[in-house]
Amino acid sequence: MSVNSAEPPVTVDVVLVKAGRTKIRYPAELLHDDGIRIAVRAPWAGDVARDFGFVRFEQGDVFTEFYWRDRWYAVKEVRAADGTLKGWYCDVTRPATLTGGELVVEDLDLDLWRSADGTDVRRLDEDEFAESGLAQRDPAAAAAAVTALDTLETLAREAGFETLLS
Repeated sequence: MSVNSAEPPVTVDVVLVKAGRTKIRYPAELLHDDGIRIAVRAPWAGDVARDFGFVRFEQGDVFTEFYWRDRWYAVKEVRAADGTLKGWYCDVTRPATLTGGELVVEDLDLDLWRSADGTDVRRLDEDEFAESGLAQRDPAAAAAAVTALDTLETLAREAGFETLLS
């Protein structure tokens, strides 16, 4: 499916799983699926605004989200209601699966933020990751998660996400 398709929009449910439980589920418009990378668009799914200190997600914000079946992360372009780019929020996840109408990703706690102008790149939730016990339960997955975060940080600092997402 391509964003330029004449077909009516297809909606999928994005299901973010954390520690075996559904953390959040929300509908999103399927923009693209080439068998490896999946792109969806959805409004901010939170009930209330969330202020991280370095960015605020609020009603009207639009997330264009990119997931991969062969990579351990997701990249979300965040725009304000007026279209202004806020930046990119990245989740370290197991590779995504799309089955039927559900796009399922398992959140592995590590996150990364890159501001629109690229001056603010920050790793997030490394303490939560350490406390999760993943390194003891599944050392291979923990290593893949850390590698994914390192890859995201390198992309954010050196190339930005535009080339990755085009």
